[in-house]
Amino acid sequence: MILGDTPRRQRVTKLVSWGHWFALSNILIAIVIASIYVFNSPMPESGLGVVYLLSNWFSHIAFLTFMGFILFVLPLCYLLPNVRVVKGISSVFAAVGLALLAFDALLYNKHGLHLSLGSADVIRSETRNAMMNFSWQQWSYLGLLFVVWLSFQLMMANALWKRIERFQKKRIGLPILSFFVLCFVSSHGSHIWADANLYQPIIKQDDMFPLSYPATAKTLMSKYGLLDIQSYQRRKELQLDSQFNAVTYPAAPVYCGIRDQASLVLLVATEPVQLGHLGSALALKHHPQHFDVAAEQSAARFSVLYGLPSLYQSALQGQRPVPLDLTHKLGLPTLIYSAQRLPSGVQSLSKDWPEFFNQVSQPGPKLAIGFVNAEQLNTLMSGDLHQHSQLLLTQMRPNQQVGLFSSMALNGTVSSHEDLLPTLMGLLGCNAPSLNYSTGQSLTNVQRNWLISNNNGKLVLLDDNQRVEVDPQGNYKIYDLQSGEQSPNSLNMSRLSQAIKHLSRFAEHR
Repeated sequence: MILGDTPRRQRVTKLVSWGHWFALSNILIAIVIASIYVFNSPMPESGLGVVYLLSNWFSHIAFLTFMGFILFVLPLCYLLPNVRVVKGISSVFAAVGLALLAFDALLYNKHGLHLSLGSADVIRSETRNAMMNFSWQQWSYLGLLFVVWLSFQLMMANALWKRIERFQKKRIGLPILSFFVLCFVSSHGSHIWADANLYQPIIKQDDMFPLSYPATAKTLMSKYGLLDIQSYQRRKELQLDSQFNAVTYPAAPVYCGIRDQASLVLLVATEPVQLGHLGSALALKHHPQHFDVAAEQSAARFSVLYGLPSLYQSALQGQRPVPLDLTHKLGLPTLIYSAQRLPSGVQSLSKDWPEFFNQVSQPGPKLAIGFVNAEQLNTLMSGDLHQHSQLLLTQMRPNQQVGLFSSMALNGTVSSHEDLLPTLMGLLGCNAPSLNYSTGQSLTNVQRNWLISNNNGKLVLLDDNQRVEVDPQGNYKIYDLQSGEQSPNSLNMSRLSQAIKHLSRFAEHR
């Protein structure tokens, strides 16, 4: 019998006990390293999401580290019960494993990927770049850093071995084990519930940690009548991420000529104003079915400047809108004014108020977009701006019908701020399809009589005189567009599916 010798059995028992404490120490280190995933990801929008994040963080990382102990350290304790050998090999395994965890965390932070066969191309590319850019001193530093890290593991292993009898007397193993088991059970139980209810604050964390496969039980629950699987599939189809971090923009190259002598001015009031009186005084044409669908003014500014909903804001705010880049490069003076912060991608086109006012007030070719208050709007309109420039006037009033006034005739279909940029390009004579750079359409050449956008995590579809709102869990409500009252009408799934595909076509699905 392997353990028949009493001294051997005692040595193995002590090594196994040491291994548990060594694993616990590395669990705590791994949890600290894994904080890179947590602090570089968006925080959950709910308290339940935060509780799940913490329990999943502690339990999953502890599980991975303990599995390393089971697979690599525990067999050594029985098959090769030499104290120095076990401590040395275990330290090497721990140092390499935690280094891989740190590398995976940095890879996830930069590319949103974990170490896998699917990320091999990215890893090879990063390795080639590192080999090209790193000098021998930098490689020496990295090697020295790993030696220091391995030395730390060896010192920790020796310190634990010398104090193992003292640790055994503390009897804190059961409370610690109970804590991690409770976290493990509660996180997987919470995920089963969240998956069945499509609860996004939890589901969106599925890919945060490496080798993460949260529990689901849809088939079992549907078998016992606890889940309507058809209703689940329908609600899942209606869901959309609250933002896209990776996009293909533009969807195709945008090539077109423009009228480089045109003078177009779009003014968006940032506070409630009586545009009707102003429009009548200037004999502007009224387009009443124009809506501000955005939840806040920063999202509305993004939609005006990019022709896209705020879903794309985080991915594109550092990139110049393709149409404005085109007009600028083709020599048409392109200027933007806003007292509030603009996306960094358009900062180079931004002007202060005196410069914007002077350029807009003077005759001459230009494309100007101004986010102005009531006083600034009245100052501009009191001159002869409407005589030498084509005008578009609207305002920001989140979730409301705001109307649109223009110098030229526009189509009477329902529209939003996302349609303004394609409309400007159409008025400039650009015949490039707006589908390549916007979810909106030119109101001079309307192709559809519905629109879709997002509002604070909800999808908003305006179609057939109805407003359909779909929340992050896939539940929907229908309102009459004129009265604002909730409607008993059934949902047009075909239209909604078409609209969601239209809205998300710039997104890259990993």
